Amino acid sequence: MSKYKVELNGQAIENYEKLSHQQTMLLLKQYQLTHDDQIKERLVLANLKLVLSLVQKYHQRTHNMDDLFQVGVIGLIKAIEHFNVDLDVRFSTYAVPLIHGEIKRYLRESSPLRIPRSLRDVAYKALMKNEEYLKKYNREATLKELSQQLDVDEYTLIEALSSTHNVTSLSQEVQNDGNGTIDLESQIPDQHYHVEDIQKTLDLQKAMQHLEKKELQIIQERYFHGMTQSEIAKELMISQAQVSRIEKQALSHLKKYMA
Repeated sequence: MSKYKVELNGQAIENYEKLSHQQTMLLLKQYQLTHDDQIKERLVLANLKLVLSLVQKYHQRTHNMDDLFQVGVIGLIKAIEHFNVDLDVRFSTYAVPLIHGEIKRYLRESSPLRIPRSLRDVAYKALMKNEEYLKKYNREATLKELSQQLDVDEYTLIEALSSTHNVTSLSQEVQNDGNGTIDLESQIPDQHYHVEDIQKTLDLQKAMQHLEKKELQIIQERYFHGMTQSEIAKELMISQAQVSRIEKQALSHLKKYMA
């Protein structure tokens, strides 16, 4: 984990005011009624630790952590501005995808790779549409829903969203859930990508559409983003045992849907 730290006015952000769920909801309601900048500042300062925890996960993808942190704060401010207090959801649950979205957008636009403009446009529209779904339905849109809303076939959509991922060195070491580190290159199987492999991938994508929101998030972060159970537990603010249970449950569901 990165040792990157943030101080404001000489004070570490870990020492700023901590708000309970009830206090946060009350301040959010007050802000939406008054748009008082002092209330917004209080909400921002109290949630900077959340931004820091998310930014630290990207420390190997950029040399400018200060810019990345500022981008994360933009996502936090958007969450404060657009949070629906009538929904039965914690503010952090709503804020995390928005903060991630701003960070990924910044990294994508800073990428040295040249992505076709058409794909970037599709990816941008898909991310924006996904944010709308999150705000309206308290869940992320499925691949099928995004495809229908944008009038784009699923293959093009997958390619566009894949273009938002950052390039990683094959020699980069990643954590292996408490079993030390492994390099990515050693995890690449030495075999050709056969037709049956493609079919399995398509079957998996269809099966994933049947998962519950939290199951889908954990599977994506564990197997597509390379996150450990402990990292996911910290992000979702639940125990590692709960993450393990939900992961096993999700894998069981995927097995059932792919059978």
